[in-house]
Amino acid sequence: MTRPIYIGGASGFWGDTAMSTPQLLGSEKLDYIVYDYLAEITMSIMARARAKDASLGYAVDFVSVVMKQNLKTIADKGVKVLSNAGGVNPEACGKAIRALVAEMGLSLKVAVITGDDLLASAHELFEDGYGEMFSDDPFPDPEKIASINAYIGAFPIAKALSEGADIVITGRCVDSAVTLGACIHEFGWDERDVDLLAAGSLAGHIIECGPQATGGNFTDWEDVANDLVNIGYPVAEVSSDGSMVITKPEDTGGKVSIGTVAEQMLYEIGDPQAYVLPDVVCDFSGVELEEIGVDRVAVSGAKGRAATDTYKVCATYADGFRGGLLMSFYGIDAARKARSFADAAFARADKFLRLSNAGDYTEKSVEILGSESQYGDFGSGQDAREVVLKIGVKHPDMRAVGLLLKEATGLGLATPPGLSIFSSGRPKPSPVVRLFSFLLPKNKIAIEIDLEGEKIPYVPALALEQTDVPIVEVPEAPDLSGETVDVPLIKLAWGRSGDKGNKANIGIIARRAEYMPYIWAVLTEAEVKSRFCHFLEGDVERFHLPGSHSINFLLHDVLGGGGVASLRNDPQGKGYAQLLLSANVTIPKTLAESL
Repeated sequence: MTRPIYIGGASGFWGDTAMSTPQLLGSEKLDYIVYDYLAEITMSIMARARAKDASLGYAVDFVSVVMKQNLKTIADKGVKVLSNAGGVNPEACGKAIRALVAEMGLSLKVAVITGDDLLASAHELFEDGYGEMFSDDPFPDPEKIASINAYIGAFPIAKALSEGADIVITGRCVDSAVTLGACIHEFGWDERDVDLLAAGSLAGHIIECGPQATGGNFTDWEDVANDLVNIGYPVAEVSSDGSMVITKPEDTGGKVSIGTVAEQMLYEIGDPQAYVLPDVVCDFSGVELEEIGVDRVAVSGAKGRAATDTYKVCATYADGFRGGLLMSFYGIDAARKARSFADAAFARADKFLRLSNAGDYTEKSVEILGSESQYGDFGSGQDAREVVLKIGVKHPDMRAVGLLLKEATGLGLATPPGLSIFSSGRPKPSPVVRLFSFLLPKNKIAIEIDLEGEKIPYVPALALEQTDVPIVEVPEAPDLSGETVDVPLIKLAWGRSGDKGNKANIGIIARRAEYMPYIWAVLTEAEVKSRFCHFLEGDVERFHLPGSHSINFLLHDVLGGGGVASLRNDPQGKGYAQLLLSANVTIPKTLAESL
C-alpha cells in the first residue's frame, strides 16, 4: 500500500465514552479503529470478575455497547477493529463478539490472541525466583496473586490480520501494539525495520489515550474548554516510511497542536531513549513536531533499536486492606480544624487497636485539599476557609481498617465547627492490590491465534544484535548577565504527567525552542526533588529531548505504591505537572517582554 493508512483511537481506558466510535466512523477516511482498555488496576478488577464468573474478565461493554451499536457500520465501511478488550479472558470476549456477528448476520472473521495470561504458572514462577524488575523484591505468595500477564507485542496482531481477521481481540498487549500491528500488516515491516517499528509505536502511543492527544488534560485547557463536550478522538495517518500526521474528525471539539501532541508523546515514557516495547526499543529524543494545517501535526524522527529477548510481565496481588473517607470543613481556620479532626480520629482508632492487640496501621495518610497540601513546602494555602479532609489507612486486617472508618464517623458530633458531608453512609474497607513487574524470556511464552477455530501459533523472531545508544547533548547554560525577571514555568512550557507503577513521569515541553536553556537551568534534578520531597521516597532522573525541546522527569517511588495500593489523593501522579508548572524560571527581561 502506497497511501497512508488511517487509524482512529477510540478508547484510552475501560470506561471511556461510547461516542468515540460513531464519531470516528463518520470520518471520510478510516481503515482501522483501535481500542485500549487495560491498565494494571483494570487487570486486577477483571481478574476478580473472572474468579466469580468464568464467563467474565473482559471489557463487557466493548461487546454489549460499542460493537453492538456500531458493528453493522464497521462491516459496511470495511473498517477493521483491533482491541485489547479481552483483558484476562480474551476467549470469552471473542466468543461474545462471534455471537454478535452471527446474530447480526454479518460476515466478519474474529481472531483471538492468547498466551499472555500466566496465572496458571504462578507457583512455577515463584519457584523460579523471579525478582521485581525495579526493587528486586521477591516474587509474591502465589496464593495471593490475582493476575499475571505478559505484555505481548504487535506482530501476533499483524499475523492475525494477514490470515484474514477483521476483528482482533487480545489480552494484555502493549497499549500501542494495536496500532503498530496494523502498520506492520499494511506495510510489510519486519523485526529489522527498527526505525519504522519505533515510528508505528509512536503513532500508537500518541492515540492510545484517546482525547489526551486532542486537548484532554491539556495545559492550555481554556483553548478547548468551550467544546470539550464534543471533543474529537485522534486519527493517525501513517505512511509506509514511518512519517505520520495526527489529526481528528472534522466538526469535533478539542484541538490538535504541537502542544497537545507533545504532551501525549511524553506521557509515561520514562527514559525517552529507552522506551522498551516487545517489538522494538524506541528513542523519541529526536522526534520533531510541525503544525502543517488546522488540527494537523506532522510527526517524524523516531528511532529504534532491536527488541530485547524478554517480555515485561505484571502480576497483581493482594496485600491487606485500605480505607478512607472525605469530609469537608469550612469557616475560619478550616485547615486547622480538619487537621484537629484527623488527629482525633487516628487517636481513637489507635486506642482500640491497642486494646484488641491488632497491631498498628501499616500506613496512614492525611491530605487537606484546598490548603495546598499537594504542594508540600511550596504551598501557600494555610488560611483557606474551605477544605476537604482526606484520611486513609492500611492494615492487614479488614476489621482494623473498618475501625478507623467507624471512629471517624462517630466523631461527627464531637468535631470542630464547620464539618459537612455530602455523601451518606460509611465507606467500606477495600483490598490493597499491589503490582509486581518482572522480565521473562520470550521463549517461555506460547502465543496462539484462534481465527474462527483455526489455531495458529506465533513464534517470535530471534533477537537481533543490540546497538549503542547515541548521546544526547543537553542545553548550554544561558546568559543571565543582563537584567532578568522571574516568570512562572507555565508561561514558557506545557506539561503532562502520569504513572508507571510507583513511578511518576513529568514531561515539560518548551513553547518555543529559545526557552529551553532557561528551563533546563532551573529544573534540575535537585529542584524537582525539593518540590516533591513530601511524596518522594526515591531518586529523580532528568532526560532531554532536543527534537521537541522538552524534558522528561522520572520520579522513583513517589506514588505511595501507586494505583489501589496507594492512599494518596492522586495515586497516579496525574496532577504532578501542574505542581511543577508553578515554579519560577529566571529569564532575560527582553525575552519576557515577548510573552
